[in-house]
Amino acid sequence: MILLRNITLHDKPAHILVDGGRIAKISREHIDVPGAEIVDCSGKAVIPGFVNMHTHAAMVLLRGIHEDLSLYDWLNNIWKIEANLDGEFIYWATKVACLEMIRCGTTTFNDQYWYSPHARKAAIEMGIRPVVSFIFLDSHNPDLAARQREACERLYQRSLDWGEESQFAISIHSVYTVSEENILWASRFAREHSLKLHLHLGETELEDKDCRKAHGGLSPTAYFDSLGVLGPDVIAAHCLWLSDDDVRILGERKVNCVHNINSNLKLASGYRFKYNELRDAGANVCIGTDGAASSNNMDILDHMKNAAFLQKAWRGDPAQMPINELIDCATVHGARALGIDTGVIREGAWADLSLIDITGTAFLSPGSTAANLIYAANSEVISDVMAQGKWVMRGRKIPAEAEIIESARKVLSQI
Repeated sequence: MILLRNITLHDKPAHILVDGGRIAKISREHIDVPGAEIVDCSGKAVIPGFVNMHTHAAMVLLRGIHEDLSLYDWLNNIWKIEANLDGEFIYWATKVACLEMIRCGTTTFNDQYWYSPHARKAAIEMGIRPVVSFIFLDSHNPDLAARQREACERLYQRSLDWGEESQFAISIHSVYTVSEENILWASRFAREHSLKLHLHLGETELEDKDCRKAHGGLSPTAYFDSLGVLGPDVIAAHCLWLSDDDVRILGERKVNCVHNINSNLKLASGYRFKYNELRDAGANVCIGTDGAASSNNMDILDHMKNAAFLQKAWRGDPAQMPINELIDCATVHGARALGIDTGVIREGAWADLSLIDITGTAFLSPGSTAANLIYAANSEVISDVMAQGKWVMRGRKIPAEAEIIESARKVLSQI
């Protein structure tokens, strides 16, 4: 048991007891718990751990390799490098990504990348919760498509031995990289086994135009919907190029739409993410960092700030994407999408918590802790992180960090 004493919760003093990996008690009154480890949190506030809903975590070691390119040119260059990657690279690269995510208060991430068992192992050893997937990306090659179906079934069987500290999901890369046969097979397989379905959707204007040309005028959203793919178990990254009808479909199907502002801006894919429209239609809007090879960091706080600023700017209204909705997109909405009881500080929920040092100048004003954290401070003020009731960072120190960085340098030198 861990008792967080004298901590600021929602701008008021509180005491939080953690037991069995979950939040056992929250009290505004002083409490004593015999046998509990007492942590004096004076000068610190607490927020829920962030849920990063779209990552390619191991791409953190490909950061900066290809810059100033559009998405398709960037992908064609990246895919050539990825052909040389192996499980060891993914393992150490994912550990580096976890270092960065922990430092910004992320305790759960939804990943789409190769060698997913290696990524899962790395994340669990780091102490945070991964959702990893088998990726369908067959480039419309029938032989490769068949091999991927067989490989997916094998990995699913292997995943049955995984504990609740992780999830296995199915990924359909996109409409332009996966054959219709595999889109249908993958979505059916996911539903039969109650798995989340993770895909890219509406990322660029070219994707939209090409899809309409290839599929009788159907947008990527409408095309996926015509195949019966979309539903509340779908996590759709980007969702940037959407018609009014696309928004309606995503809302009616209760799709989880992930906003990836930094990579959208950096690759010049676009910036007019229809947050209000998707929210009002019934979609569940989340936030993700995408991969650090395109975004170029795993710091979800940075992405939250940019997401809010862009909503306010392009709509010409400073009231857009208010602070409470912004935080929900990065916490409880992601938890809802994944079916995990986290992203909120509530008795009974998983103890996924970040402690914030509020003694610095960014917090001197009478503004809310949340507003000052996102708009004035940065992730350096996150001093301690707890995931599933266990400390994964204390005083900005993460176990084995030097070893992880040195091992990452070695595997990077080999490619």
